[in-house]
Amino acid sequence: MAQVIPGRFTAQIDGPFVVFLIGMRINRFFAFSKWYPTATAMQPMLRSLYDHPEKGFLGAEQFYYWRGAGLVQYWRSFEDLEQFARNPSEPHLKAWQRFNQAVGGDGSVGIWHETYRVEPRQYEAIYVNMPAFGLAGATQRVPIGSNRETARDRMITSDTKNSFSSQPESQISAISTQEPRSNG
Repeated sequence: MAQVIPGRFTAQIDGPFVVFLIGMRINRFFAFSKWYPTATAMQPMLRSLYDHPEKGFLGAEQFYYWRGAGLVQYWRSFEDLEQFARNPSEPHLKAWQRFNQAVGGDGSVGIWHETYRVEPRQYEAIYVNMPAFGLAGATQRVPIGSNRETARDRMITSDTKNSFSSQPESQISAISTQEPRSNG
């Protein structure tokens, strides 16, 4: 089991990065011969990526949802992600070709992905009493100090403070120090 790290932390990474979400959905449960190969195709890809960090892969977290599974992946750049996806010597292209031959448009299995390019300081993260996880697990985990207490503080830098909100600074400070609202 992963070691829980007591305290409040955020993630820090220098430069832009890419967040890549990818997953599959089982549309026809009894089409086992279609969805099982799709479900198992990701492990060899991840093994290759973790074994070769020079490919630009920073890390990933896996999750499950009704009828499917997905990954949140972190990459150094879109170019690194694209190179991995299109390179015939990497496991992705062969898995993609097998999926198209076996499943194609028959509807038994769905696949999806979303790609986001994130510019420096255009992200926010918090991890409280967590093991190394998510972006902080893939990059650098840093303690939250007094200058990063709120989500707004972690997003705003001196050059983005004016463009972040049209509200006056006094209102921004008042909003960021309010207690959370109760749902009850």
